[in-house]
Amino acid sequence: MLGKAQPELQSWGRYRRFAQRGIEHHWRDAILPSPSSATMLPYGQGRSYGDVAQNTDGCLVRTHRLDRFISFDPGTGMLRAESGVRLYDVLATAAPRGWYLNVVPGTQYVSIGGAIANDVHGKNHHRAGTFGDHVVRFELLRSDGSRTICSRSENPEWFAATVGGLGLTGLVTWAEIALRRVEGTMVDVETVPCTSVAEFAELCDASDSTYEYTVGWFDCFSYRAGRFRGLFTRANHASAKGTPAQRRQALGGVPFVAPVGVVHPLAMRAFNRMYFASGMRHAGRVSTIPLDRFLYPLDRVDHWNRLYGPKGFLQLQCVIPPERVREGTEALLDAIASSGQGTFLAVIKRFGMRPPRGILSFPREGVTVALDFPYRGEATGRLFDQLHAIVQRHAGRIYPAKDACMSPSDFESGYPEWRRMKPFLDPGFSSDFWRRVTAGLAA
Repeated sequence: MLGKAQPELQSWGRYRRFAQRGIEHHWRDAILPSPSSATMLPYGQGRSYGDVAQNTDGCLVRTHRLDRFISFDPGTGMLRAESGVRLYDVLATAAPRGWYLNVVPGTQYVSIGGAIANDVHGKNHHRAGTFGDHVVRFELLRSDGSRTICSRSENPEWFAATVGGLGLTGLVTWAEIALRRVEGTMVDVETVPCTSVAEFAELCDASDSTYEYTVGWFDCFSYRAGRFRGLFTRANHASAKGTPAQRRQALGGVPFVAPVGVVHPLAMRAFNRMYFASGMRHAGRVSTIPLDRFLYPLDRVDHWNRLYGPKGFLQLQCVIPPERVREGTEALLDAIASSGQGTFLAVIKRFGMRPPRGILSFPREGVTVALDFPYRGEATGRLFDQLHAIVQRHAGRIYPAKDACMSPSDFESGYPEWRRMKPFLDPGFSSDFWRRVTAGLAA
């Protein structure tokens, strides 16, 4: 039975806000309810930025009660847990025992099911691939009540459709994940100045074979004629024992939505200058810091998305293939600089050569950039139209988990094999994202 509309079931970007109906799913052995003619969609921790976890005309199957560990072998690092378990909870259990997740995104507060559905990636794609590369198997519950065990050897076609499948093949009830052995929860971090896309690529070439994690940050307000103020950071796990990853040093939280977004261009310019200056103070030397501080810097500020105010924000995250990296990335930065709309969250990373694990998995070989923009109405919409056109022109693709406005043309260009998903789509599941990006496309 459908529950009441719940206003908290929104996207992290808060760009489109409306109350949605939700269904609580408490037990992994329970069947899915039949919400009459409405479609369903799994909803974990609500950390997707756009509408990939929104279902306006249907309902959301809330998985936060599927939060139980089923088994954990401290000798092999093999974990089996329900899909609503957060990565934070996995690390709270595994890290003190010397185990860590092979791949994590920029926040610990996503569910296992959400990490599978979006096939999340981190700062070590060049070494470890995506989250799906380390999923051993899972159970898929369909709206007709059927259950299928999926792995690379058992129902592999269902495995490939569900990993990165955006929750559209059914509900993952539990998953078995291989963890990695670590000596502690500290990392040795080195920061190097970076002034261009070409220099970023050179630093990746020099670092990828010897460093587990690499990531770049740049001040998009500083971009002029191919050059910017930037920082390239590379890190390896330290041998020293450290504080368990779940014990983060919180900086506090944002208790309410700012009536007017505080992420103003003047504030962002000042933040970028301070961030660069802080990074330069550490340049040229190795610092040993807690792993969670390096991997999840924004987790230290609870509800940081509220800083963008009542209109929320949009994010562009795209990947440009190797042969187009410099031209495509510089075209994006030129467009952003010309618009006068900037961000303090400008991140650049390089994806390795691993083939995508799932049919709709986002990572592919190349360079990915991610930038947040406060939503300012038509001006922001026009900028995103321009940025999406640049991505398409340079044979790139846009990340569904961060998207709120890609067009069917953008989707088909970036994911030309999307029709392979059709035999695996659960007729009882749908999303705003899927309806938007496939509207008008020939089957």
